[in-house]
Amino acid sequence: MSLPLAGQKVLLADDHAIVRMGFRLLLEGAGAQVLGEAESGEQALRLYTELAPDMLVMDISMPGIGGLAALERLRARHPNARVLMLSAHQDAVIPLRALKAGALGYLCKRCTPDEFLRAVRQVASNQRYIDPELAQQVALAQLSGTADPVETLTEKEFAVFLQLANGRSVSDIAHDFNVSASTVGTHLYHIKQKLNAGNAAELAVIAMRAGLMEA
Repeated sequence: MSLPLAGQKVLLADDHAIVRMGFRLLLEGAGAQVLGEAESGEQALRLYTELAPDMLVMDISMPGIGGLAALERLRARHPNARVLMLSAHQDAVIPLRALKAGALGYLCKRCTPDEFLRAVRQVASNQRYIDPELAQQVALAQLSGTADPVETLTEKEFAVFLQLANGRSVSDIAHDFNVSASTVGTHLYHIKQKLNAGNAAELAVIAMRAGLMEA
């Protein structure tokens, strides 16, 4: 039995306008109401507070603090927020991080329109949803514990790691996360120690091997 979407108020967060338009068309075609669109984690947080949607559909990779850090801040301010996280990457590390941070659902953006709507329906109904193609990987990763070195990072270290791997500077990260450059530098030191990396290029290689970014 298909769960209804009629009347559900949704907020979209993705930095690609054409992707947001596609999601909007699918959601509105299924009877949902799209209250607003955000192109960054910071904007998603502001609009969520302003518009009070029933749920948020948010991409992991966005400018600024990104989706994961935005998810953590959102759940701290709104513990009952229903969030479906999306990513272009098929790996077990990001879904685990997102679910631990409080997301109700996780879906790869390579999914079909029907799969997207199915995920939205379940999250809107306060039910957990994990991409079928990733569910087994996620379950095995949870059972095996720390199989990937990236899993040794704390949530804050992981957020900084993703930014560094994508070529962001320490000062840029400090500005986006509203912390001092020395705080980011401390995270960087611990990240390098835990991952046995000497520089940002090596961090990027580790991120690619973990499936967190494309080569």
